[in-house]
Amino acid sequence: AAMVQKYQSPVRVYKHPFELIMAAYERRFPTCPLIPMFVASDTVNEYKSEDGAIHVIERRCKLDIDAPRLLKKIAGVDYVYFVQKNSLNRRERTLHIEAYNETFSNRVIINEHCSYTVHPDNEDWTCFEQSASLDIKSFFGFESTVEKIAMKQYTSNIKKGKEIIEYYLKQLEEEGITFVPRWTPPVACKSESSTSHPRRPVSPAINIPESATKEGLSSKEILNTSSSPSEPTAGTPDDKLDADYIKRYLGDLTPMQESCLIRLRQWLQETHKGKIPKDEHILRFLRARDFNIDKAREILCQSLTWRKQHQVDYILDTWNPPQVLQDYYAGGWHHHDKDGRPLYVLRLGQMDTKGLVRALGEEALLRYVLSINEEGLRRCEENTKVFGRPISSWTCLVDLEGLNMRHLWRPGVKALLRIIEVVEANYPETLGRLLILRAPRVFPVLWTLVSPFIDDNTRKKFLIYAGNDYQGPGGLLDYIDKEIIPDFLGGECMCEVPEGGLVPKSLYRTAEELENEDIKLWTETIYQSASVFKGAPHEVLIQIVDASSVITWDFDVCKGDIVFNIFHSKRAPQPPKKDSLGAHSITSPGGNNVQLIDKVWQLGRDYSMVESPLICKEGESVQGSHVTRWPGFYILQWKFHSMPACATTNLPRVDDVLASLQVSSHKCKVMYYTEVIGSEDFRGSISSLESSHSGFSQLSAATTSSSQSHSSSMISR
Repeated sequence: AAMVQKYQSPVRVYKHPFELIMAAYERRFPTCPLIPMFVASDTVNEYKSEDGAIHVIERRCKLDIDAPRLLKKIAGVDYVYFVQKNSLNRRERTLHIEAYNETFSNRVIINEHCSYTVHPDNEDWTCFEQSASLDIKSFFGFESTVEKIAMKQYTSNIKKGKEIIEYYLKQLEEEGITFVPRWTPPVACKSESSTSHPRRPVSPAINIPESATKEGLSSKEILNTSSSPSEPTAGTPDDKLDADYIKRYLGDLTPMQESCLIRLRQWLQETHKGKIPKDEHILRFLRARDFNIDKAREILCQSLTWRKQHQVDYILDTWNPPQVLQDYYAGGWHHHDKDGRPLYVLRLGQMDTKGLVRALGEEALLRYVLSINEEGLRRCEENTKVFGRPISSWTCLVDLEGLNMRHLWRPGVKALLRIIEVVEANYPETLGRLLILRAPRVFPVLWTLVSPFIDDNTRKKFLIYAGNDYQGPGGLLDYIDKEIIPDFLGGECMCEVPEGGLVPKSLYRTAEELENEDIKLWTETIYQSASVFKGAPHEVLIQIVDASSVITWDFDVCKGDIVFNIFHSKRAPQPPKKDSLGAHSITSPGGNNVQLIDKVWQLGRDYSMVESPLICKEGESVQGSHVTRWPGFYILQWKFHSMPACATTNLPRVDDVLASLQVSSHKCKVMYYTEVIGSEDFRGSISSLESSHSGFSQLSAATTSSSQSHSSSMISR
């Protein structure tokens, strides 16, 4: 199987003019002592324009790859040849470098593109960027070895690139060269060039309207923000990450980690409709999946869908925790630890979890924990600025003094597990360290219940102290400055965290009250998730009795591309047989996947299509409705969208190869919600349906199942 590896660098900024960087760059040829594997290079082709502005040079480079002797023997070569084509444009002040391998080009395809350009904000600085792809078709059964060697060599060269330029800049400086004049057109052909390039070096003429459009844009942005707060204007495509920014705000990343971050961020900018998370948050999802870009993208998309459904982006600004929480939830932020991480103190032992769940329901408790996490993200960002280094996680200090059997109340533990699960899924890699103090005898019991729900990476960060051990060596003082150890732990710092205590029974609400108030768990949301496989769509049946009902749907495509269809049939499809599902469930672990349309049914005879198929790409959210013209059975179908083969050429295009690799998992994921609204339930005319879509995603979980036509609708209440 072919493997494609891609690399995209951040922007590297040299605080030197383009011409000087070029002088340094040229010194790498024909050989370069700093790159021992670069044995030789010969010029194969060269072109210079008459005026000297354009210089294209093609070289054949001979590399001595650092590979095991045995592999070189098997491959039958000592050296690997690359072709490198450099196109220098002195007028535009750009250098483009294209390189590809000549050796083994039928087994391995390596392409690299680099560019040196002028910094957009400072014409005396130079930007460097590079991207590359490696595709190993076959290599005598050593594909993965070759891949490892290639990646290792490549990443070490990336690091070297900067050193080399700096080395030659220094060499130039020692020779007294600190300035290289810019290219100017030869004097003789001045009149001619001014006719062929009318006003090439323009400045004021273009600048005036440009600044005007900038102002126009800003007023438009102001309008935008007021009308739809959920859609901030997207980042511009030239909004790229530069290496210095990454080091300062995100930390020391390897070249491949930087590349993953840049590619995932670019993918979000191109495909994601809503708010794009901050760089440090994207990085957390990558870390949580060891920089496997596809896995990270999947959990990040699920989290973005979840944030949108539950309006998490607005929690800090719009949600006020109920008074009970403010009084009895014994947790709060307290300065920072020795590493500059925000510190959260939780006096779990003093907290009446049972009372809180009974008085509030889980919903409000979960909301509160989410608002704490959102505040944590905000504090990390602030501390990154204050301490001058990246801080992406917080430390949590949990005091268990007072923990007893009451804390093991099952619904309370269940609420805790659900909260942990939601936090693990949506705030990965945010917990830098968890200090558990004064663990009592019942703690191990609680721990065995809770620990399976906690990610291994997270679990490594737990430190547990029994009794007063935290005061001894290796204790709290190793992690937290003496001045801020809270008073209740024997320190001298007044800690503002509420003391907790028992929630008065008078504040408890009855189960019925909790039911009626609709605070049924919103994590068991009204959305259901389904898996769609190649050859196995997911289908939902809706029976319509009253002809002019409205079927509405709202779904998010979490993974893969799908085609959405809606069909009508006069007769009921057979309920799916248990065994066929059993057979299929082997391939779909835990995936909700149901087929209803009988294999022998023919489209046009047994069932008909009532809406044209809709292709939905990964990351899209789709809302829509269909006014039913006939009673009978409607089937909503989410089907795997397969790539059309490239018919025009026999050779696969690179894009097609990449695309087919991307969907090689042949599994898509959808989160959907459907509801039927009876015509009499629907206030206002059918045509106003479009405008009220936004209401559907908040519809109550109490609606009857969609197979009954007159489900109670929130809109009519």
